Amino acid sequence: MTATQRHYSGRTVTAVRTRKHAIVLLVASTLLVLAGCSDNGPDSSSSKASPTEPGDSASPSPAASTQVAAAIAAYTRSWDAQTEAYSKASSAGTGLKKNTTFKALADIEKDLAVMRKAGQVTTGKPAISPKVVKVTDAKIPTATVTDCVDTTHWVLIDKASKKPVPLPTTRLIKYVSTATLEKWGTKWMVTKLTAQEQSC
Repeated sequence: MTATQRHYSGRTVTAVRTRKHAIVLLVASTLLVLAGCSDNGPDSSSSKASPTEPGDSASPSPAASTQVAAAIAAYTRSWDAQTEAYSKASSAGTGLKKNTTFKALADIEKDLAVMRKAGQVTTGKPAISPKVVKVTDAKIPTATVTDCVDTTHWVLIDKASKKPVPLPTTRLIKYVSTATLEKWGTKWMVTKLTAQEQSC
């Protein structure tokens, strides 16, 4: 939920970013994303994804393949932590800060604050399908990940009643999301998450 900003409209805190992540309400970008993208698509309920190598190069070097796998793993761990945080409207004890920072973390924390105020949490999990589309070898290496977030099984509920929160019927259930990661030492960190107003 966060970075993913849920495609929710109104003030409903979908665990995803109501920012048009409201689209992604899925609970914040993710969850909030939950509400996020389109209606049809895989209904996988797992947030796990297998590493995918860039499609540009026919034969990436072993070093490049290792970087791609590491970036995907960090991105997936960030989503796992986000999902846990949205399920209780709090990042406490989730390890979210271990793989997520800067704008991505700030956006998620805003989503969580809105959710707490509204008395909402999420259940289930989003399904993700990340691909590393670019890795830049610089002083601080960066990676760009594109994803299709499916929030079919990621539901925003009222914490007290346990009932689903009504969401706009026009929200995206499956949406395109992009992420920027930076390599800090030997560790990849998600620094920015952006939910697109585009179904996938």
